[in-house]
Amino acid sequence: MNRRLLLAGAAALPLAAIRTTEGGAQTAMSDGVVKIGVLDDMSGVFADQQGMGDVVSARMAVEDFGGRVNNTPIEVVFGDLQNRPDVGLSIARRWYDQERVDAIFGLGNSAVALAVQNLAREKQKIDVVVAAGTTDLTGKDCSPFGVHWTYDNYALARGTVGAVMQGGGRKWFFITSDYAFGHSLEANATAVIRSLGGEVAGAARAPLGETDYSSHLIRAAQSGANVVGIAAAGTDFINIVKQMGEFGLNRRGIQPAALLCLLTNVKAIGLETAQGMVFTEAFYWDQNDQTRAFSARFQRIHGRPPTMFQASMWGAVTHYLKAIQAAGTDASQPVMAKMRELPINDFMTTNGSLRADGRVIRDMYLMKAKQPSQARGEWDLLEVAQTIPGAEAFRPLAEGGCPLVR
Repeated sequence: MNRRLLLAGAAALPLAAIRTTEGGAQTAMSDGVVKIGVLDDMSGVFADQQGMGDVVSARMAVEDFGGRVNNTPIEVVFGDLQNRPDVGLSIARRWYDQERVDAIFGLGNSAVALAVQNLAREKQKIDVVVAAGTTDLTGKDCSPFGVHWTYDNYALARGTVGAVMQGGGRKWFFITSDYAFGHSLEANATAVIRSLGGEVAGAARAPLGETDYSSHLIRAAQSGANVVGIAAAGTDFINIVKQMGEFGLNRRGIQPAALLCLLTNVKAIGLETAQGMVFTEAFYWDQNDQTRAFSARFQRIHGRPPTMFQASMWGAVTHYLKAIQAAGTDASQPVMAKMRELPINDFMTTNGSLRADGRVIRDMYLMKAKQPSQARGEWDLLEVAQTIPGAEAFRPLAEGGCPLVR
């Protein structure tokens, strides 16, 4: 990937299906084009689970929709947020102000997602957060134009902490990424631990992109905890789990609690180390015929099955386009009204819905990493241990503190 192209903020991804003139666009549609921006980590610690895979999925959604909505062509652009709020905000501002982008998707870093959602509220533009987890997006920083699509830290903590504590993990030590995502995930997990009668023995904060966690792991071992809650993601999460094994914490009865883990993370860790690990997800490629069919298409393009972020990008873009079609316009307010009105049904979501605070309610799944002997192929890594109904998985509407909720 040409980094200069990424840093330029957006690269148009033309599809054969959308190479048409703009002359037929309806007057209710602005600018003669519906432009979708995918703003994600394309080159950093989250690129493997978001990145160009999210762009591939967005392109697939546009192609499946026919390349046009209300007789108006659809265009996809992308940018690299570099996990820096200033960079992400600069790209988003240029897209909204100068490049006619109608909605931004992805936003796979909580600090960037919060910054862009505040900008989108100001500009009355739509933002759809697919890969960031902070619950502030539907709490104090909620927006009438903001959507939190795939998951959040409340759902992750509720599902995973409960399962670990049922298995005897009562005393926790956190290793936490020192930015909005990690802080939110630790806070949500701590609340669940205490509500279930558990104990938090301590916590260590680590900068994003840290490579040596030895000092944090020594503190965890000395704390008396029997669980290390990993409030980190991507490469950071992978490194913590691997180093726990290298330092022998697992052999001493201290287990990792994977508060955000994805398919590609388990592949990188390997089943020898990851076997038996439980975590909460919104999607697994091998759940049913529909998920397998989509994942096979995606893998032919991207070389591997999709993560939950990459899979849910298809649903997010498709639902947005359906709302434009139903509204007869791409104006933000009527489109958001239709996004709330229409049920969400696709290969990974059944009868999902968008609440007033921007939270999408969908079922979540408690996943378990397989033993090596159970794996039937390179990506046959997980099994669904439990379905968590959406009404139970996510924070109650009245408890979030969103100013839009009366």
